[in-house]
Amino acid sequence: MASLDMHGPYNLTNEEIDKQVTRISPGNYALGYSKDNCFYVSYVGRSDADVNDRLKDWVGRYNQFKYSYASSPKNAFEKECHNYHDFGESEKLDNKVHPQRPTNTSWKCPVCDIFD
Repeated sequence: MASLDMHGPYNLTNEEIDKQVTRISPGNYALGYSKDNCFYVSYVGRSDADVNDRLKDWVGRYNQFKYSYASSPKNAFEKECHNYHDFGESEKLDNKVHPQRPTNTSWKCPVCDIFD
């Protein structure tokens, strides 16, 4: 079974984000909801600079979040790609398209050949 390898879930509020995500750092997140002690992933994403700030863009649109810090924007991009593929791509997630790589990079998805 696929694993996010993230902290949480937490309620998706500005206060809870500030309480849990305390570093300014690239990172990854999953948005969704819990039922019967299981977290259901609805959307996966990343921030190349500040995962706390990016999560706040989603307040009011989803119930809960999970997150992890990344050591670099490239690592955040690669983990987002893995999460996107592991959790059903646009067929099962609210993500409409494959994760985009940052502007001015030639990074490739570690799972598929979309950028080849």
